[in-house]
Amino acid sequence: MCLGIPGKIETIFQDGQIKMGKVNFEGIQMDVCLETTPEAVVGDYVIVHAGLAISVLDEAEARETLKMFEEIKQLDSKANDPEKN
Repeated sequence: MCLGIPGKIETIFQDGQIKMGKVNFEGIQMDVCLETTPEAVVGDYVIVHAGLAISVLDEAEARETLKMFEEIKQLDSKANDPEKN
């Protein structure tokens, strides 16, 4: 199973001939290859898998996805903490 995480492009730069971006994942930043999303610009949200942006999505969709990840995290925390059950 693959898991793509949405992040917001903060800057775009070239690494040699490769289009890269500094992408923010809810406070965690990493460099991401943007070669497969040439239409992406600063401020866009992209789905990232294994350091590669695989698609551009709108902000509302990105926020909804991040909200679902947070809900999953909370459910997992509850399931693994007997005091919360």
